[in-house]
Amino acid sequence: MGMAFSEIMPFLSLYVSGMGDFTKAQVTMYSGLVYAADFFVGAIAAPLWGMLADRTGRKVMLLRTSLGIAVAMGLMGLATNVWQLVALRSLQGVFAGYIPNAQALIASQAPQEHSGAALSTLMTGGTSGNLLGPVLGGVLAQIFSIRVTFFVTATLLLITFFLSLFCVREQFVPVTKSTTTANDHNPLKVLTSSRLIFILLSSTMIVQFGNTSISPIISLYVKELMHNVGPITVVAGILAALPGISNIFAAPRLGRYGDRHGSGKVLIFGYIFAAIVYLPQGLVTGVWMLGILRFMVGFADGALFPEIQTLLTKNTPNDLTSTVFSWNQSFQSIGNMLGALIGGWIAGIFDYNAVFFSTAALMLLNLALIWWGAPQIRRAPATPTAKN
Repeated sequence: MGMAFSEIMPFLSLYVSGMGDFTKAQVTMYSGLVYAADFFVGAIAAPLWGMLADRTGRKVMLLRTSLGIAVAMGLMGLATNVWQLVALRSLQGVFAGYIPNAQALIASQAPQEHSGAALSTLMTGGTSGNLLGPVLGGVLAQIFSIRVTFFVTATLLLITFFLSLFCVREQFVPVTKSTTTANDHNPLKVLTSSRLIFILLSSTMIVQFGNTSISPIISLYVKELMHNVGPITVVAGILAALPGISNIFAAPRLGRYGDRHGSGKVLIFGYIFAAIVYLPQGLVTGVWMLGILRFMVGFADGALFPEIQTLLTKNTPNDLTSTVFSWNQSFQSIGNMLGALIGGWIAGIFDYNAVFFSTAALMLLNLALIWWGAPQIRRAPATPTAKN
């Protein structure tokens, strides 16, 4: 699944630019809109799918999302204008949620004392795909065309559907109303750490906002740094893959460290390191320096995303795992949507480097929210009181 998505994401803005005679500002604006459409619809649909998953199981959701997105991706390869692409990205948003449901499945069944390592290992699977996808997509786009990558992506998603159908096993016990009694219609009343949960959900949104604000412009930024000469899609694909290489090595190790010494310590390190590596990306003058800094981003991502998921897991009742993870997906989708729109807007008004500066500032603001809004995260390992 990670390979399927990352195969086309770095080149979506180049795909948009080939659909009309657009100015630089128009390309960044339209690219942001195309990116955001999927996440806007996904933010609305995710909680509904999450509540259904708590009643029917997570495996059904894996089948629903992989098949639905396969159809949407195949149709995107046939799009002829920006608005068709926006509509199909919206359709993709309806079926979004494979990775969050996989996270919920693992979180609900892995022993709690090993949940950090389990979720980090799961994230490694996604980042491995994110590593291979851009390189494969860049080669396909260079040899054939960007349209071909959509058809290959649809094929990969169909493979994911059949793997999920035949290879995934789930020991699922449906949620009963007696579990939450009168609070069944208001899950927040069941959560003993509702403020912490909300701050973690907001952190998911902010981190995703920062990452996605760069996605619509990264290939355009590479094109500018290379002065529109050379194998731009291949280089953009490699740069998009570099964070995945470092993430593969960092995430499991940071997850195990967090299980032993506290996920909060790893999370705080991630925010500080992210700010340090994002800021100079807006100052580079060549793709080599950009590549080194993009490689370092993977260490920050390996500390941020898995540890937020781990803290959510340790503070959520088992029978509300899919519900909370669907909220997490909604916040992530909102971050994706706002990041794509505002990132495109900032790049269109100022320049590409301004997006990297704003992302670094955003990481520091999120650190301040964690530091003062949830002091228990930095003072000691978060205790899993919600699951007792």
